[in-house]
Amino acid sequence: MNGFRIPLGEWIEVALDWVTEVFGPVFDTIRTVFRGAYDGLEWILLAPPFWAVLIILAGLAWLARGWKLGIGMAAGFVLIYGVDQWENAMETLALVLVASVVAVLIGIPLGILAARSRAASAAIRPVLDFMQTMPAMVYLIPALIIFRVGVVPGIVATIIFAMAPGVRLTELGIRGVDAEVVEAGAAFGSTPGRILRQIQLPLALPTIMAGVNQVIMLSLSMVVIAGMVGAGGLGQDVVASLTRLDPALGFEAGIAVVLLAVYLDRLTSSFGSRVGKPVPAATSVS
Repeated sequence: MNGFRIPLGEWIEVALDWVTEVFGPVFDTIRTVFRGAYDGLEWILLAPPFWAVLIILAGLAWLARGWKLGIGMAAGFVLIYGVDQWENAMETLALVLVASVVAVLIGIPLGILAARSRAASAAIRPVLDFMQTMPAMVYLIPALIIFRVGVVPGIVATIIFAMAPGVRLTELGIRGVDAEVVEAGAAFGSTPGRILRQIQLPLALPTIMAGVNQVIMLSLSMVVIAGMVGAGGLGQDVVASLTRLDPALGFEAGIAVVLLAVYLDRLTSSFGSRVGKPVPAATSVS
């Protein structure tokens, strides 16, 4: 080993300490907001009786994809309840929904910015490459330092890990809109903002919804890793099964994660196919 070494890790550690000290009140506010959103959603999912939440969730699946998915997911939720993972599953669902909503609210505007500005796209693309190639567990380290143990660092790490597909597919969808349609809107005197709202976004909506679907799936894939920092839910049981070498607990928690993934995937993909029907160009500029 040679004597030359760049102390990059130490520099990052010093930077994290400085950021934590300077922006501590801001991080405390973010922590309070995320924790409050998570607690409120968790209460909504766990306060009613099991059967009431099951009927609502299965009813949404029925409306989205028909009676087969509704009955299938009802049976799946009964299985989750039967293996005593219902509370953990609802905690996980709350974490995924909070993280996904924040990731989408950040990702879609960034995707729109990248689609409308090549300079912004050139600046955002390497950041997204970094976010997607960095091992997911690494995100937990700064999140844990800044937000301390609990559900909030899990939410923050999940947002960072899952946001990239929303940005990329939003940019791809808007750039994929036929240039002639955009030019027709401009010829009718529409402003750039109106063209974006009434032409580009409606036509790009199927691709954007595919990005939302991927954001939710990646958020769910972070559940196990988030369990390592005390986020609770199904991830906590998976981690416990690894540390105790308990295959029964690991399988029960794992099958609950799979059922949640199937439910969220089918629901979001169906919603995307319904709302993503392109509007005629003639009506979108009138």
